[in-house]
Amino acid sequence: MTTLNSTRPAEPRAGGRHRAPDPSAKRTIGGSKWLILGVIALAQLVVVLDATIVNIALPSAQLDLGFSDDARQWLITGYALAFGSLLLVGGRLGDLVGRKPMFLVGLIGFASASVLGGVAGGIEVLIAARALQGVFGAMLAPAALSLLTVTFTEKDERAKAFGVFGAISGGGGAIGLILGGALTEYLSWRWCLYVNAPLALIAVIGTVILIPALGRSETRARLDLPGSLVIVGGLVALVYGLGNAEAQGWTSTVTLTCIALGVSLIGIFLLIERDVANPLLPLRILADRTRGGAYVALLVCGAGMFAVLLFLTFYLSTVKQFTPLQTGFAFLPMIAALAVSATALAKVTATVGPKLSVFTGMLLAAVGLLLFTQLGFDSSYVTHVVPGLVITGLGLGLVMAPAMAAATSGVQADDAGVASAAVSTFQQIGGSI
Repeated sequence: MTTLNSTRPAEPRAGGRHRAPDPSAKRTIGGSKWLILGVIALAQLVVVLDATIVNIALPSAQLDLGFSDDARQWLITGYALAFGSLLLVGGRLGDLVGRKPMFLVGLIGFASASVLGGVAGGIEVLIAARALQGVFGAMLAPAALSLLTVTFTEKDERAKAFGVFGAISGGGGAIGLILGGALTEYLSWRWCLYVNAPLALIAVIGTVILIPALGRSETRARLDLPGSLVIVGGLVALVYGLGNAEAQGWTSTVTLTCIALGVSLIGIFLLIERDVANPLLPLRILADRTRGGAYVALLVCGAGMFAVLLFLTFYLSTVKQFTPLQTGFAFLPMIAALAVSATALAKVTATVGPKLSVFTGMLLAAVGLLLFTQLGFDSSYVTHVVPGLVITGLGLGLVMAPAMAAATSGVQADDAGVASAAVSTFQQIGGSI
């Protein structure tokens, strides 16, 4: 059992060995690792932008293509189900076939799905494109975090790198509101999808040039197919049930049935993983106290971040009559505060350890959320909304970077992908809640 402030060696893996990268690859990383961080951060931005940028485009897309409100909901649900349910499988595939190949497949596939959605002439193609975005996003997100994990291993550099990555992860949704508002207002809703293509292309070029093959598992392990099928089914049911609560309420039969089925299947999955030779998610990853606490913190952060974006977007656009672009820019104070606390304070958080940073950040975020409960019809943006945004942003920045670092710290290289996937999975579940 480890403590929250410990610096832990990598955990041993039962059976097999891991092929280390050759020395030339190590020198390549050493000379360009901060450029590699830029590539990884750009890829992460592509994924997190999509959580909000498409939402801004939906009203215009609905007017253009003439689809129903039910179909509109499936544009959100289809992506969430595909992304949330396949994260663990995508992470493990990265461990088995290599992180760089999975990263490239995720980038190219996500960009292609985005272009398909942009040219869609009907709702069926648009829903399919959104689902494909979720599939390839589930490959891309774990690969990005696992590449970061194995590239930055020195304590201070790791803290800085995770600070940048955490700032992107936390602030990307708000950036999506700004970008989505601008693209919808001045170009077309289709550009909210097209924009992913050039960003992904830059990341692909950077990956090919900068990122060496960082090794992959040589255990000859196969994908845990029974575990994969069960956990995909469990996460689909859970994410759908949580999403359905928004439309039909928490007491709905569909909501309760799906949540109960999802929890049951996840329980069965854990039983399978306990006994299978090559588990999809080794239970030692979850059993570590530090890592388990980090996952819970990220789940709470996911819930808090999405709650702020959802509630304030509705409040500012409906009550305060902000335009989509004004609503996006209204979140700038939170983005700035989150970036400052996640990056400028990275060395401090590395020194004091994740325990104090996460506790302080959670406390600040709770205060910020409490301030939002006092908003009314006559509340001023400057005096009532901005303080809550700044305090919440500072808090989330203090939580996300050290929690992500702790969630992947000490993980054996063969498990970096699936441990990173667990980070995104807990955030996704939190966002669904």
